[in-house]
Amino acid sequence: MPAPPLVTFDVFSALVDSRHGAAQTLDGWAGERGWAVSGRAVYDRWDALNKSAHREVQSWLPYTELAETALAATYAQLDLQGEPATDTRALLASMADWPLWPDVEEGLAELSGHCRLGVLSNIDEDLLALTRVRTLPVDPTAVVASERVRAYKPAARMYAEAGRLLGRFVHVASSARDVRGALEAGVAVVRLRRPGHSVDPAGPLPQHETSSTIGLAALITEVVHQR
Repeated sequence: MPAPPLVTFDVFSALVDSRHGAAQTLDGWAGERGWAVSGRAVYDRWDALNKSAHREVQSWLPYTELAETALAATYAQLDLQGEPATDTRALLASMADWPLWPDVEEGLAELSGHCRLGVLSNIDEDLLALTRVRTLPVDPTAVVASERVRAYKPAARMYAEAGRLLGRFVHVASSARDVRGALEAGVAVVRLRRPGHSVDPAGPLPQHETSSTIGLAALITEVVHQR
């Protein structure tokens, strides 16, 4: 009997609603400190700067260091009161409370009966262990974090090293950079449509898309048979 196909997921965007979770923490700070902008606006700026750092970093640095640099730049650009080092630690600790998307628990429980489930993530392993992904039926031997391979998505090295470690896999992603990065690296991709995320118009377009993890097994079977 052939081994079940391996399906990997991006953590923030595909599984965890990071924007909603982080914005709640940042909204609390906005109220306490009298910020003139919403927590969501702060998150959006920080997230964009953080992702830019992942694309541009020349040699690997821990996620927390890049996140702190991005938060310091966010505060400077938005003229906000805060202490970047302390606030970064608090913001990342709040990942434990960031919610899963509503379909994820049911969808992955169903999918785990047909596929082996894994994760490709840019966050460090200790942070990943904090998230609610810990409650999902993910095979711990199929988790590849940037810390392990010393590369960040969307760099081709991240996907190549995942393939070396895991063998062939189908990657489920929502963010534009992850979808494009995986496709350009030659990985089979299912784009999971999530609010606030779109494809990169300058990159290749995914052939397979869905709006929910529920019922994903049939689409994964189709993708695997096409390879």
